Amino acid sequence: MLLQPRQRTKLDESDDTLFYDYPRFVTHVDDHFIQQLTDLYRQRLQPHSRIFDLMSSWVSHLPEEMAFEHVEGHGMNAEELDRNSRLDHYFVQNLNQQQLLPLPDRSFDAVLNTVSVQYLQLPEAVFAEVYRILKPGGLFIVSFSNRMFYQKAIQAWRDSSEAERVELVKRYFAAIPGFASPEVLARPGNVPSLLQMLGVPGGDPFYAVIGQRLEDSSRLFH
Repeated sequence: MLLQPRQRTKLDESDDTLFYDYPRFVTHVDDHFIQQLTDLYRQRLQPHSRIFDLMSSWVSHLPEEMAFEHVEGHGMNAEELDRNSRLDHYFVQNLNQQQLLPLPDRSFDAVLNTVSVQYLQLPEAVFAEVYRILKPGGLFIVSFSNRMFYQKAIQAWRDSSEAERVELVKRYFAAIPGFASPEVLARPGNVPSLLQMLGVPGGDPFYAVIGQRLEDSSRLFH
């Protein structure tokens, strides 16, 4: 079993829809993190490709100079998504209640998930759906820092160190046959998070785990 039932629990077990009912027009990571993420997208994404921004918000981290064929968005608050000018279309869905995505098989060249993977209670089901909608050779880029809505993050994430969280996301990929062994980019912050909480300034750590759907088209879900 990927996670024990207790590891999937949240401190706040109320309906996530209520928690995200009002928009939060704030950024959840610092400018340095955002710049690193945009640079990563600039290096790894292809112009005029199809992008799915999973668990998105009002802010886009896509390079401004890059044009894409289509950018689909998903999130929990329609007001936030409507503010995101890079989205050609979006939909609202609670992935902790419904993991099946209303998107065709093999329809995206890349799927992006930014500072949100910690909230998934059934990550293996969501990662399976990402695999389904990716084209062979497509990328799934999962990025995160050390920030979170603590009461909404699952226990497995809350109780882990930053290095252990990287391993956890790698396990999510490994749970889905058909993803290549993921690549990891780890750039820890230059000030320990405890000191940051006490007011000592420091940049947000940057982590990205990148999985690629294998070219083998024979893999089937049973």
